[in-house]
Amino acid sequence: MSGVGFLVGAGFGFALAAARLNDYDVIHNMLLLRELDVFLLMASAIAVAAPTLWVLSRRRWHTPLGGPLALQRCAVERKTVVGAMMFGTGWALAGTCPGPALAMVAGGGLLGLVVMVGLVAGLSLRDAVAARSSAPRAQRPLDRSIALGR
Repeated sequence: MSGVGFLVGAGFGFALAAARLNDYDVIHNMLLLRELDVFLLMASAIAVAAPTLWVLSRRRWHTPLGGPLALQRCAVERKTVVGAMMFGTGWALAGTCPGPALAMVAGGGLLGLVVMVGLVAGLSLRDAVAARSSAPRAQRPLDRSIALGR
């Protein structure tokens, strides 16, 4: 199945590059509302995907790997809004997001590599913070003021 995944990913990367979504200037102009074609591309993807997923979930469709398609609806939480703001800020600064950044790297773009390093660092930091906050109290390192008896 990894060969199929690779082919789908490569096809998606070519589609991103063909739409010029790996071009900093295209994304920059979109965010400045100078070019609306990227917004139209995203809207068309949503217009196709949303009703298709709704129909497939109503018919209890099974994925190619055999599991049932299960759509989850979640309430908007503070962490989601903060994460979206961080993602948008990074997108505006770098002019790319993870998918097009991979296409940039494949095309030899240094900016894509910088974005991917930042993405991996951010994910590692998030995992470290989550692991620390979910660790039992006895396993956490002692606060320095408590350790010194203050």
